[in-house]
Amino acid sequence: MRFVYGPVPSWRLGRSLGVDALGGGQKRCTYDCVYCQLGPTPPGPILCDAWVNATLLAEELRAIRDVPVDYITFSGMGEPTLATNLGDLMRTAREVRNAPLAVLTNASMMNIPSVQEALCLADVVVAKLDVGEERLFREVNRPRIVHSLAEVVQGICTFRQRFGGRLALQMMFVAANAGQAEMLAALARTLRPDEVQINTPLRPSPTPPLPPPVLTGIARVFDGLPVRQVYEVTKPEVIILDPVETRRRRPEAKPGER
Repeated sequence: MRFVYGPVPSWRLGRSLGVDALGGGQKRCTYDCVYCQLGPTPPGPILCDAWVNATLLAEELRAIRDVPVDYITFSGMGEPTLATNLGDLMRTAREVRNAPLAVLTNASMMNIPSVQEALCLADVVVAKLDVGEERLFREVNRPRIVHSLAEVVQGICTFRQRFGGRLALQMMFVAANAGQAEMLAALARTLRPDEVQINTPLRPSPTPPLPPPVLTGIARVFDGLPVRQVYEVTKPEVIILDPVETRRRRPEAKPGER
């Protein structure tokens, strides 16, 4: 399979069948986050395009129609909202499998109306928000497009107002932003997500994870919000159909990691 991978045992989405809307080639992303499991974002312009043909995606999904999944998740080799035909791919996936759809996004393009329109087709949107101040935004997320943290937050806020599905905020904590919990909790209370996902890099990453006691302390700051914490969630058992293609997009965790 070229575009479909997994299913993977997701701590957030259960048995998650991945769709790579970016074509499965090189990493394509609007950020170059210090912790990214896919490595550095290649130099050069950040392009939007339609890399995956909806008919070919339908063929791949039909070939594994009997594989049980909890979600079909659009993620892959970077930022899925760079795919100009993301909405068409999502409609195709729902037509073929009739399974809930999820999108994992860094929220960098969520202020664009056409992107919001596509994301509104999902049942679940998981939006990244790692920091509460501009300086750390440039240090941790290292944006490759010209915009500010304020624009990202405004995009999430605008999307929240029109989205009828489930919105989650994923916050990836490392040493550089561990002190941002108070700011992020305040932002979360303003944005009113259905869930806050407290994460740290447990798969191969250039940046080491925070230990469980530290992440537990961070989660306490979000008291009163619906929080899910990576160390406290059990993942399902799955049979991965194509380990090579899956591990290329989702590197294997070390023994004992999640």
